[in-house]
Amino acid sequence: MANATIRDVAREAAVSVASVSRVLNGHSNVRAETRQKIETVAAALGYVPHAGARNLSMSRAHAVGIVLPDLHGEFFSEALRGMDRAASERGFHLLLSNLHDGDRAVEMLHTMRGRVDGLVIMAPHIDPERLFAGLPPSIPAILVNCAPSREDRTALRVDNFGGAAAMVRHLVASGRRGIVHVSGPLSNVEARARVDGYEAAMREAGLIPRVIVGDFMEETGAAAAAEILRAPDGVDAIFAANDMMAIGALIALRDAGADVPGRFAIAGFDDIPLARLISPSLTTMRVDIAGIGARAIARLADAIAGTPDHRLELSVPELMIRDTTKTSPRQSGVKQGKA
Repeated sequence: MANATIRDVAREAAVSVASVSRVLNGHSNVRAETRQKIETVAAALGYVPHAGARNLSMSRAHAVGIVLPDLHGEFFSEALRGMDRAASERGFHLLLSNLHDGDRAVEMLHTMRGRVDGLVIMAPHIDPERLFAGLPPSIPAILVNCAPSREDRTALRVDNFGGAAAMVRHLVASGRRGIVHVSGPLSNVEARARVDGYEAAMREAGLIPRVIVGDFMEETGAAAAAEILRAPDGVDAIFAANDMMAIGALIALRDAGADVPGRFAIAGFDDIPLARLISPSLTTMRVDIAGIGARAIARLADAIAGTPDHRLELSVPELMIRDTTKTSPRQSGVKQGKA
């Protein structure tokens, strides 16, 4: 058919124009058999989308805004890797920005208007109600690991409470009793949930919680380890709220000649690539960081196409047991003493 239109394809395939549009624009919310049928009909009719007309009719920038608290570090690199892969598959490019504090949130989000088709926002350190003051309802937005909000926005979250509790139970099962938690900043909703999960599991085991507040940086983990070495006071395990702090603690203990895991077990959270490469390899809670990034883009693409799904998607971390927790003083007969 000469000059076949999108309506011709929809009529021949016996589907809606919206379904044809979603398939031809690479969106994921179409059943496989429907997608195959539409692609077959479009090929048979010789239908070729007119890119210029499509852009004008859809008023699309073919860009998505990615708002992160930091653009550095392995966690965010992994998240961006997943987002970039999923965006490329759908013909979007990424516009990145970092959001350090709530005071600039509204101003920064306003600068995105007209430049992007939708937003992925990862801001666990900012009150979401402040964020929404800068988010027009007409702009689709996916919230990743943000605090719960009254707004009807699509959200992806990690089960931080459950993951932290699972790690404490692993450490207790391996014979540890003096388990210190090095937290992230308590203004961060993810850090707070990990503290809550840690404390709940410690009380469940009849143990006394002890939290050293950190900032997710390697240096904080090292400082916490140094503090513990100065006064061990029965400590036999350090559970850090992310892998970078755990690695900082591990290096500090190793440099001080302390036996890991014989004297001290070390555990982290996230499972960044470095966690399995460092020696001894780090026990951690695996978060599918790149996968969450990819899912955020997939769900955002559906929202941009006009089929938003506002259900909460909760990602459950997986316990990865490696060398830093494989033995305990009680199991191995190692006598506790000064490091």
